[in-house]
Amino acid sequence: MASLRVPPVPLSAREDATTLYKAFKGFGCDTGKVINVLAHRDATQRAFIQQEYKSMYGEDLTNRLRSELSGNLEDAVLLWMHGPAERDAVIVRAALSGDISQTHVAIEVICSRTSSQIQLFKQAYRTKFGSVLENDIQSRANGDTGKLLLAFVSKHRYEGPEVDQRMVDKDVRDLYKAGEKRLGTDEDTFIRIFSERSRPHLATVASFYKSMYGSTLEKAVKSETSGNFEFALLTILRCAQNPAHYFAKELYKAMEGLGTKDSKLIRIVVTRAEIDMQYIMAEFQNKYKKTLSAAIHSETSGHYRAFLHALVEPSL
Repeated sequence: MASLRVPPVPLSAREDATTLYKAFKGFGCDTGKVINVLAHRDATQRAFIQQEYKSMYGEDLTNRLRSELSGNLEDAVLLWMHGPAERDAVIVRAALSGDISQTHVAIEVICSRTSSQIQLFKQAYRTKFGSVLENDIQSRANGDTGKLLLAFVSKHRYEGPEVDQRMVDKDVRDLYKAGEKRLGTDEDTFIRIFSERSRPHLATVASFYKSMYGSTLEKAVKSETSGNFEFALLTILRCAQNPAHYFAKELYKAMEGLGTKDSKLIRIVVTRAEIDMQYIMAEFQNKYKKTLSAAIHSETSGHYRAFLHALVEPSL
């Protein structure tokens, strides 16, 4: 369930565009007004606002926001202006074309998305960048990690709740034989099962793996794999079991310790606000005994804090 709340009787895109234009005029930007409009509009409404702004004032709203805002607030708002599929495409493109250390960001986004979400952002990726996602993955990720990512973005996984118990039993045995039972690891078996099976199926495999062998499938992945390949497999597995719990934990990690990992915090809050942030907030409070809003409040400041607050604890 999304945390985003829009006005019960929303203003027209033209009225919102006018409000934003007035917020930009004069000495300094009325950032509060910008946040109050944009943080309470869904993807379709934001797209209409951008169209109206361009039509009325002859300039691109995104470029104007870039010139008026700065720092973490600028990064968060600009990412928010995209629709969900285009946003994922933008994040993955930047990660695949940037420093090699950013590959894990592409892995996080790809491996935490459903099959239908991946198909949508693959289309957005090609439309926006004129490039095929699989080709860019091949140019950056090699070995087992590359093979897993290519398989994961190419396969169409079933998204219903039904599970074939006979196939579950076979997959449990195959994974055990491919990992803990043998000397060395049969990575291709892990790639095949993790890239082809539905989330309910893989979650059931994990449950039966523990019942049959007394150890968790997650521990098997950790002991049999490493690096980005391990990270990709664990992301797929954890999102199959409970995606809200996965993102709650990642948000906590973004804010724990000395200094906040703002790029990670922004990426997760902005990409999940229109999807399942309510569930993530519930998991966060259950696990860490404080609200996500309180955690964000203690780790951020100013208008940046206000914008993230508006996405996770919206009030109108």
